[in-house]
Amino acid sequence: MSYLQVKHLYKKYGETLALKDIDFEIQKGEFVVFVGPSGCGKSTLLRTIAGLESSSGGDIHLDGESIIETHPSKRDVAMVFQSYALYPHMTVKDNMSFALKLAKRPQQEIEQKVGKVAKALKLDALLDRKPKALSGGQRQRVAIGRAIVRNPKVFLFDEPLSNLDAALRVEMRIELSRLHQELQSTMIYVTHDQIEAMTLADKVVIMSQGEVAQIGTPLELYHQPANRFVATFIGTPKMNVLPVNKVTDGEMLDVAFNEDARIRLPKDTYDGRALASASIGFRPESLTICTADEGDIKGDVEVIEQLGSETLTYVRTLSGETIVIRAEPKFTPKLRESVGVKLDPSKVYLFDSEGKTTNIYGEVSHV
Repeated sequence: MSYLQVKHLYKKYGETLALKDIDFEIQKGEFVVFVGPSGCGKSTLLRTIAGLESSSGGDIHLDGESIIETHPSKRDVAMVFQSYALYPHMTVKDNMSFALKLAKRPQQEIEQKVGKVAKALKLDALLDRKPKALSGGQRQRVAIGRAIVRNPKVFLFDEPLSNLDAALRVEMRIELSRLHQELQSTMIYVTHDQIEAMTLADKVVIMSQGEVAQIGTPLELYHQPANRFVATFIGTPKMNVLPVNKVTDGEMLDVAFNEDARIRLPKDTYDGRALASASIGFRPESLTICTADEGDIKGDVEVIEQLGSETLTYVRTLSGETIVIRAEPKFTPKLRESVGVKLDPSKVYLFDSEGKTTNIYGEVSHV
């Protein structure tokens, strides 16, 4: 039985539908990430689960009981906000123990829980400090610790790392992953950062314009996207997509994107009629730079990003599109050099005219 169920949830602001028929299940102990671009509804969904926003329709069940009408303080969930929301006049210890004191828990129990969580979060030496004397990362750990001591049924995180610098985000990401493994708690995490989603989640819920675009494990979303939006949203840099201009039938299907870009595909795998109205996607790592004469696509090197272990090369085709290739540094060409790009036919994604990922049988698949 599912631990948390969101059933056909709707949320309206006036005439604007912010959440449209949201329906999914979360198992006990899962780390689930809501991810999507700004304005897609992920924070609204989280706040509705927390009870900070009222729903316009649907239901939410937690541990077998409906909580849609339950007051936020009675839902047995703990929320960690982007802004930390610590009491500035209280010490770290007082901030972490505040909810337990309100619940009139015994002092010995409070001391024990706060001490255990503080040690796990490496805050035991900072218990007497006030928030102004802490770094951003330390404040965020206090906010997380305050939620942990309550031992709620579900932890809710609303972009908790977005205020931190890049190095600290990586550190805190590892810390959160470790905590989840130790606590075995159910956690829901909202972010617009797909790297956080891919590295933290057991299951990812991708949202777009108030709807669920796809739910799956990080690798399922990367290798088997349900549509063009998911395919181009997941992956850094994003998937290259080119529209098909013409398909010529022969021993192989000759697929032309424009006058300087084409690929040959096997007829037993791809439907030529479906290809004629499709677009084709290919990940940067499935492309290879070669000489202009050997390439399926020809163009000029526009930008080179050298990242140490790999190099991203942006090639502008003769018809004006820009594609990106991920390769080892030793294969780096020169700026403004004319090059060719070879496509791997076994790693091609097809999108129909409505953007759905499809093969010749109309099934969602990685083809």
